[in-house]
Amino acid sequence: MATQEQVRNFLAHWFQLGKPVVLAGNQGECLPAPVFYQGGYSQAFEDCWQRIMSTGGEGCYLRGTTQSIATMLTPAWEVTACARCTMPVAIPTLGMMKFPCPCHDLYSWPNYEVPIPRSAVDDQQYLSEIQKSLNQLRDLPPPGRRAPYETGETNAFSSWRTMS
Repeated sequence: MATQEQVRNFLAHWFQLGKPVVLAGNQGECLPAPVFYQGGYSQAFEDCWQRIMSTGGEGCYLRGTTQSIATMLTPAWEVTACARCTMPVAIPTLGMMKFPCPCHDLYSWPNYEVPIPRSAVDDQQYLSEIQKSLNQLRDLPPPGRRAPYETGETNAFSSWRTMS
């Protein structure tokens, strides 16, 4: 079963490629921009999600697909990576996949020369992890210095000189 967070992640990835959600009852389409803000979903994304959930996802679907958001949230569906383009795709848990990946109608996709859509990144957490690592390195004692030549090395050079 696809969880709400998996479906939200699915939508966020496709929104980044310009695929909108068709809303129920001829209410138009929803394509939030930006999708992310400060490590989480943007207010535009949250507003779009609320519009989708106002009908429980019934009648709302990603353009280029046929299964509704409500259907994706049932135990009969799961979200996994597409074998062709690695983007999230909804597939039935049992039976055959009858529907193509939502990328089927995108011109020149997949395009590996451009960054692929991704999930939100919490910059503050990422930077604090780097800072923590640097602080740990700073607290380590400086590496010990060894003598220019150890006695074994000196003996090897001495025996070589005597052979010449």
